[in-house]
Amino acid sequence: MKLKLDLHDIYNRSGDIDKALRGIIDEAVAKKAPLVEIIPGKGSGQLKKRVLRFLAQKEIKALYHRVEKDSDNFGRVFVHFRWK
Repeated sequence: MKLKLDLHDIYNRSGDIDKALRGIIDEAVAKKAPLVEIIPGKGSGQLKKRVLRFLAQKEIKALYHRVEKDSDNFGRVFVHFRWK
């Protein structure tokens, strides 16, 4: 199971971005999903930086195993989870 979050529709609404990111991480934890795909888009890179800053927060980082920046598509980030 892979969960997907496309941020194209809310790229300019700061509060909604954080809610959407928190929501997808919480959903992944609840469903024990092994992978979340976040699509900030290519653009200027500011939204991707914001997503990476969000994921780097101590309380969020504790929930997932690792983050992978897609080498084939700059506008995509994968968050991997490890469940026992």
